[in-house]
Amino acid sequence: MTRQDHPAVIAVVGPTATGKTHFGVRLAQELNGEVISCDSMQLYRGMEIGTAAPTPQEQCGIPHHLIGVLSPSEPYCVADYCRDAGQCVADILERGRLPIFVGGTGLYLDSLLTGLSYPALPDSGEVRARLAQEAKSLPPGSLHRRLASIDPQSTARLHPNDLKRVIRALEVYALTGRTLTELGEEARGEPPYRALRLGLDYKDRSVLYDRIDRRVDRMVDGGLLEEVRRLAALPDLQNSTALQAIGFKEFLPVLRGELSCKQAADAVKLATRHYAKRQRTWFYRNAETHWFYRDLEEDSAILSGMLRLAGDFL
Repeated sequence: MTRQDHPAVIAVVGPTATGKTHFGVRLAQELNGEVISCDSMQLYRGMEIGTAAPTPQEQCGIPHHLIGVLSPSEPYCVADYCRDAGQCVADILERGRLPIFVGGTGLYLDSLLTGLSYPALPDSGEVRARLAQEAKSLPPGSLHRRLASIDPQSTARLHPNDLKRVIRALEVYALTGRTLTELGEEARGEPPYRALRLGLDYKDRSVLYDRIDRRVDRMVDGGLLEEVRRLAALPDLQNSTALQAIGFKEFLPVLRGELSCKQAADAVKLATRHYAKRQRTWFYRNAETHWFYRDLEEDSAILSGMLRLAGDFL
């Protein structure tokens, strides 16, 4: 099978708060498409406010997949996403419609579109517990710096506070002598789809940061604290990925009386800005992405440009 024979998909990518949901829906309306979310936190139920999951009104009747499908206590990884998203693509294609990925979790999207097949990795509760204990006793960021000396590529995409994934990377190295980057390269297969990548961003970062701030304010006004309160009351969340979501980990101290709501909101705004910067770094590495800047063009012109590219691509 040649590359041209592979099924076609479209991916709308870019930093958070750039309007990916809106343009994904508009493309789906024009191209007989359905949206597959590519957001590692929108997968979880009960976190709609903090993850800015598209509301029914924002979905405009377009089918959306992989939103609110998991319990917050349920473990989930990139291999799970590749399996589930691949099934969504197959189902959408079978109905004669176009799969449109929308989201900012670059690792999930790239793993699927480049054909990575993740091997079963060893697991050791003993090694993980030892590393977790070290994380508590050593200065903050120590394990992240240790991983950087072993696997700089994995370290670059992991936040120093994302201890769960840092520890997992060190655990795999301790058990196999191989880094996650090495194992990932070995797992790379043939891309299963032809993908048109459409990027959304703002040339002026201050405009994006203002959008982020205003969105966080809307989340707070819309009940983010109560959403965090409900999430924190659920059982078996101590080591869950869901609690690492921006907006949730910053508001947990409010429940304990350690921060004010305003202090937590300010922390969410700062963390989201940092996240947007990491997303930029990730997505701009792919030279095949066609970028559109919302502070340089009207939305109508951007949509027209996307549709022209889609017409040539399809």
